[in-house]
Amino acid sequence: MSPEVGSVVVVAIAAASTFILTFPVRKVAINRGLVVMPDPERVHTRPTPTAGGGAIALGFAIAILAAGQLGVFHADFADSTAPAGVLAAVGVMCLLGLVDDIRSVSPPAKVAGQVLAAMTLVFFGVTMTQFKVPFLPGYIELTSTVLPLVTALWVIGIANAVNLIDGLDGLAAGVIAIGSGALCIYGLRLMHLQVLSANNIGPLLAAACCGVCLGFLPHNFHRAKIFMGDTGAMVLGIVMAAATMEIGGQATTVYSGTTYFFFAPLLVPIVILGVPIVDTALAVGRRAIRRTGVTERDLEHLHYRLMRLGHGHRRAVVLLWIWTFVLSALVLYPTFYPTWDGALPFAAVILAIALVTVFRPVGRHRASRSANGALAKAGAVADDSDPGAHQLSAPKAGAVVSRARGGGDGADGGGEGHSRAHRRRFARHHPPMRG
Repeated sequence: MSPEVGSVVVVAIAAASTFILTFPVRKVAINRGLVVMPDPERVHTRPTPTAGGGAIALGFAIAILAAGQLGVFHADFADSTAPAGVLAAVGVMCLLGLVDDIRSVSPPAKVAGQVLAAMTLVFFGVTMTQFKVPFLPGYIELTSTVLPLVTALWVIGIANAVNLIDGLDGLAAGVIAIGSGALCIYGLRLMHLQVLSANNIGPLLAAACCGVCLGFLPHNFHRAKIFMGDTGAMVLGIVMAAATMEIGGQATTVYSGTTYFFFAPLLVPIVILGVPIVDTALAVGRRAIRRTGVTERDLEHLHYRLMRLGHGHRRAVVLLWIWTFVLSALVLYPTFYPTWDGALPFAAVILAIALVTVFRPVGRHRASRSANGALAKAGAVADDSDPGAHQLSAPKAGAVVSRARGGGDGADGGGEGHSRAHRRRFARHHPPMRG
């Protein structure tokens, strides 16, 4: 079995496991009262269970353990403790996210948990050892004294980027599925070029991450039956951080494309994850200019900007998926075709997507009425069209109403009791905001 076929098998195992496990996880979330209620600071209009990241974590663990039984991945497990380290770090992040889904965790405590997960990766040797700056000769070697700091910053950055992009149904799952799939292809290509060692686990991690996102997406696409919550965002964040460090920070040779583009292995994963990284950078910049806290909410994330332009919920999500796909294809192309003779179609596609993104898909008034009409429902308690809505609208006595920030769930829970005037005022303004 070739590494490519083995990766496809891992994707299939992860997808099937996550899809099946999401059903019992959703049932447990409902019974435990882990339900996000609609309110004026959320997009969704019906009570929805959260903490679906539990199924993502379990599906990922099953896929990695199953990969250990495939002959093509024996070297990954026989010669390294990295798979065990990643599973341990995923467990730390899953627990951190679950606690935050049940009762909101303060930002310092959340960062401390992310640092703990990062140190778990360092302990098991899952980190970057060097990186290449584009257009500069040689590599920058990372010493053992700075490795923990670099790994912690990388994990915190990627995990929070995934968390911030998780603002609409299916957005984070789709973006990470595309990004991790592209990252897996890139890692396998570098292995074929003998730039990465044959026992590098980066492509395996990316394949499993792609699979769990694909398996969770049918439950999470608009209208979502369950949110991944911080549980899912944290798990996907740590897996992507580990995969990008293994692929981008362990390369031994610079693979040159053309005179104008030199592949820095660590640069390619950054471009592949360009949508969440750019969104995070813009959010941090805005809050720094306003001199507000990093965790302060605003209404300027990319997905809400698209909604204000007149794109509906699903269209905004699909547009960001397409942007992720285009960015991934753009950086993968030179790894297969070193010259840029065929790059012209990419320029045409980027121009077309930019035009679709910037200009409203329908008439101004029609789009505004459609968006405002959907947002005005944010104060509703349940949607009669959903057979489970009435069950979810009244969690059991004493159950905790989740304050998670996952999968389009926005900010804090509990939207009952808002006045009609409040809902009208909210509908006239920007779409709601999470995180």
